[in-house]
Amino acid sequence: MSQKVIDLKCPGCGNPTNTGQRFCEFCGREVVISSFNSIVDMPTPLLNKYAKSYNQFLSENPDNLELNTTIALCSLKLKLYELALPRFEKAMEDNFENSEVFFYAAVCLLRGKKAFLTHMSDIKKATDYINAAIMIEPRGIYYYLLAYIKYDFYHKKYLKITPDYQEELQNARNNNVSYADIQTLFNFLGVAIPPEITLSFE
Repeated sequence: MSQKVIDLKCPGCGNPTNTGQRFCEFCGREVVISSFNSIVDMPTPLLNKYAKSYNQFLSENPDNLELNTTIALCSLKLKLYELALPRFEKAMEDNFENSEVFFYAAVCLLRGKKAFLTHMSDIKKATDYINAAIMIEPRGIYYYLLAYIKYDFYHKKYLKITPDYQEELQNARNNNVSYADIQTLFNFLGVAIPPEITLSFE
């Protein structure tokens, strides 16, 4: 789906730019955030500046995919799950080939608490989103999130599910999950990694 190019100001330096440019020609910062890796080390004040700036432009262009995704990613990094979720769901509608937005939406559905404490309806929806992400692109970290949910919600509540968390852990290994991906995931989730699903990396 082609997107209209939106004129805006770079949140980093305030100079004119637009959503058609990847980087600001004045300060070199990314104009539109399309991946969490772009903001993983961004300081909170700058992150808030990005979110505030793009919210202003989004109010005038509510259907813009790039702006919705940027604000969703900034909100997720700030652990504002309730703000991020509808933005990711909007991005899904507009770009259903991007596996990451399904994955991030699943993370938001846990709302910064343990899967064990999450309502069954949200667990089922999160599982559906992760499975959709895997159908698009089978990444190890997607299987690892499934393993976590199946361990912390299903296994700890003595609920049967197939495949179980141990099979999903093996799927994560087979699809090259990395230690860095797991650390980033649990930073998103805001909870500790259960020892039972800890993987060893040499």
